[in-house]
Amino acid sequence: MIITVTLNAAIDNTLAVPHFRLGARHRAVDKHAAAGGKGINVARALKCLGQPVIATGFAGGVTGTRIIEYLTGESVLNDFVRIGEESRTSTVLIDPTNGQQTEINEHGPEVTDAELDLFREKLMYLAPGADICVIAGSIPRGIPAEFYGELVTELRSAGVVTLVDAEGEVMSQALRAEPDLIAPNVVESEELVGREFVDAEDLASAPAELRGLGARDAVVTTADGCWAVLDASPDVTLRVHGPTLDPITTVGSGDALVAGLVSARYIGLGDEAALRYAVACGAESTQHFGAGTLDRAAVDQLLDSVEVQAINRPVVG
Repeated sequence: MIITVTLNAAIDNTLAVPHFRLGARHRAVDKHAAAGGKGINVARALKCLGQPVIATGFAGGVTGTRIIEYLTGESVLNDFVRIGEESRTSTVLIDPTNGQQTEINEHGPEVTDAELDLFREKLMYLAPGADICVIAGSIPRGIPAEFYGELVTELRSAGVVTLVDAEGEVMSQALRAEPDLIAPNVVESEELVGREFVDAEDLASAPAELRGLGARDAVVTTADGCWAVLDASPDVTLRVHGPTLDPITTVGSGDALVAGLVSARYIGLGDEAALRYAVACGAESTQHFGAGTLDRAAVDQLLDSVEVQAINRPVVG
């Protein structure tokens, strides 16, 4: 079983608005509403890939009820802690004429100490039946930045492999707990290492630097694939380049990549094969209107188009 944790779950509204511009009146030509948040997107993608997954986190108010109803309607197994405040709503505006995307994300609810304790108890109740736990996305107000790191430590003691996908101080604190795998994007990685990546050489060194901060395996996701350094071969950077597709939307493509990586590891694929599968999932997800949506057969068809290059480099740290 795979667990996904989404503490700041949302209803994601995605609108297609041609020729969108600020200050004007528009009419959407398409709309998609679904349960969202990084962990939920990963759970949806894992379900599409045929893997056993349960989504957990916080859900509050009418919006929280809708989140659970959406997941149940998609046959995504879920077990959320109900909280007093209202879960958030997020909106993505996509201009199909130029591919530009505008995201508006609410902060979300404030969580009490008692609600946080209930979640911790629920997660550790689920942990004995799990092999992998994906902890992803932002945290609601009232939760300390070190909470993800605490979860990593507790899950490790239960024998569960952890993947963390977050940003800022939350991710920095999580790295101190040495998660098994992290998968930040380029901007998030720059913030973590404290410098800008200006060229391919910088990107090639980024995963090793992230490993130096505490991660066992580090994957930096990009628009066209990823860069990775894994514990099995710390002196090799893997550059994985996906196929060039005309995207409907790139919203959630990173979450689909994470789901592909988790799925591949869950069934025991080797490192290069797992990264190849992950990048194929990320690319295929751009062909769907809705984060975390995948066509499993189409992913398989893309695998031969994914290129993996091994770059030897000195061990860092």
